[in-house]
Amino acid sequence: MDSWISAALLGVVEGLTEFLPISSTGHLILANSLLGLSGQKIATFDVIIQLGAILAVVVLYRRRFLGLVAPSLVQTDQDQSGLAEFAPPPSSQFAGIRGLFLLFLTSLPAALLGLASHDLIKSNLFGPISVAWALGAGAVVILIIETVRPKPRYASLDDITPLLALGIGCFQCLALWPGFSRSAATIMGGMVLGARRTMAAEYSFIAAVPIMIAASGLELVKNLGLFTSSDMMFLVTGFVVSFFSAWAAIKFFIALLGKTTLRPFAYYRLALAPLVLLFWSTGVN
Repeated sequence: MDSWISAALLGVVEGLTEFLPISSTGHLILANSLLGLSGQKIATFDVIIQLGAILAVVVLYRRRFLGLVAPSLVQTDQDQSGLAEFAPPPSSQFAGIRGLFLLFLTSLPAALLGLASHDLIKSNLFGPISVAWALGAGAVVILIIETVRPKPRYASLDDITPLLALGIGCFQCLALWPGFSRSAATIMGGMVLGARRTMAAEYSFIAAVPIMIAASGLELVKNLGLFTSSDMMFLVTGFVVSFFSAWAAIKFFIALLGKTTLRPFAYYRLALAPLVLLFWSTGVN
């Protein structure tokens, strides 16, 4: 783990794909294969740079998260940082104990299923061929839902009900298939259940934080001892690049959804999936 260029490339891949409906896990598996990187240290490095992307959400939505843990401290004036679009309204219902409970409901199904099937998923689904099929399946789901386009009934995070939060959590279980995309699963699930597209995306970002921290924390506790001081530059480079890449991707994605649908991401997935199948079917590992 001595190439900061590889670390930066993986950080860019993670940051740009974590919150777009194209699967960061799938792209990291493909990128690691192309770079010839493998082993438990690289798998744990992927977890560390994932935390960099999570931190970008926490910083961008800092007032939302502050509203969850300390509602009385959230200022009601205009955000002077230029990020007012990521702040809650003064009378937010997605705050405090209620907001935390909604996030708990969303995280619960995938957490339980993930714990029960962790070893099975790791041994059978973490490979380029599986990722290719997941990319294609997710693309088909996106196109179907965008074509049917269920009528929105929930316009903002403050409209989320416990049943909606749990329903989105059930859809999030699809993300346990590497390549399907947690973002795609939760956004599509939200839209199917009546959420407006932009609201579903925003909730997808926020709901990613607890379940990704839990999953990443478990991996780090088990494997952080694999690293030495000589690995620090590699780790720090990937983490920092992932943070800034995710920051840019989130702002781009929110702006884009105000103008278009998710179909371009589905077309990208459909184009990528057969290329992956063709490339790796020739025996490249």
